[in-house]
This record gives sequence, structure tokens and C-alpha cells, in this order.
Amino acid sequence: MDTHRKDLYPDVTASGGLGPAMKQAAKLHGCDTGLPPWATDRIVIETTRGFVSVDPATEERLFRLRVHIVGFDVEASGFAWDIGSTDDLGLLVEAVAAWREGMPLDQLKARFEFMKLNEFTRAIEMGEPTSLQWSALLSSEFHRKQRNLLGRLRADEVLRNMFPSITHGAVRLNVDPLDSTSRQILVHELDGQRYEVIRAGVPGADWVEVQTGDLIAYLRASLTKQ
Repeated sequence: MDTHRKDLYPDVTASGGLGPAMKQAAKLHGCDTGLPPWATDRIVIETTRGFVSVDPATEERLFRLRVHIVGFDVEASGFAWDIGSTDDLGLLVEAVAAWREGMPLDQLKARFEFMKLNEFTRAIEMGEPTSLQWSALLSSEFHRKQRNLLGRLRADEVLRNMFPSITHGAVRLNVDPLDSTSRQILVHELDGQRYEVIRAGVPGADWVEVQTGDLIAYLRASLTKQ
């Protein structure tokens, strides 16, 4: 942390990093941000409404709060929203805790005046993250190997409503992009005629080989059953 940052964040410096400072502030304010014990300066918290990150500004004292879509790289510039910023560390941890606990968006806006949720709310309501993600992946040269599979999945009227991402070369379909616990499945193409499929997050689940003619029906069934 440079000298300028030390002047702006003396409480963070004294605590040994943003993570410890947030944990101390949360304890003082009687709330739980869900930060893991090892968190230091890189703050990313998984919630049922996406990954929440905190980024201190360098030009002024300001803790910037963002929400990133589940399954998307939180360090990328893609599906992430700035939902507010504050110079008050106590207010910040209270807002993170309330978001993590699932406080309704209208209540969040009323309680924390620094939070700006209009753009975020509109994007979610219109289903833009999912449609934009399909378009981004299908046009990506980096994911060219998965393009045929992506196109086939998107052509299905049910599967196109699932949020897609790429994990170690496999296509991940998530029922709810803002809920890391929602039903999701990984599809890995073997040779164009055979695929490996697994229900992610299900205890004891294993890869199942599925023939191309059965793929869509298998995925539909896997993503719709509880």
C-alpha cells in the first residue's frame, strides 16, 4: 500500500489490510459480511445475488461496491455493476451484510442512501445479463472451440434462458445467474457425437456420457428437476 493510500485509509493500514479492517468493523457493528478468515486486500464475497467485491479508490477515500454475475470472472470487465460507494467503513460492512442476507432491493435503497441500484435492477428484470452473455460467448474467439455447442444450446427454447459460462473448457448452464446455489450443469464436448455432463454442486454427482441425440433432453431434465 503506497503512502497516498496510507493517508486515505489509516484504519485499513492499522488493521493489516481491507479484509481485517472490514471484519473488525463488522464485529463492531454486529453484522456478518461472510468474509473468509484469510481475506486481506482482495475482497470478493459470494452471495445468493452474485459475487460482491469491494475496491478502495486511490484518488480519494472511497470504498466502491460492485456485484458480479455468478460464473463470470470477477476480475473481468463483463457482467458487473457498480452499486454504490461510501467513505464510511461501518456503513459499507452493514450494506454488504444486508445484501448477503437477502434484504429486498427497495429496502436496501431506502436504508443505504449511497447504494445505486436502478441500473442493476433494470438489467436483472429485463433479463439482459443472460442474453448478453450468450452473445458475448458466441462471438468470442477465445471460446471458439465451444461455439458449436453454445449455438446448439442457445437454439433450444428452454436452455437459452439459462445463464451460460465457460469453466475449464466446459459450458456451464446456471438456472439463476445471481444464485450460486441454484441448479447448474456442466457440459463437455468429447468429439461432436458424445458429451460428458455433470450436475454441479450435487454431492456424489459424477460425469455421465450422453450421446448427441439425447443431449438436449438430458440437459432439460437435469436443469428442471429439483
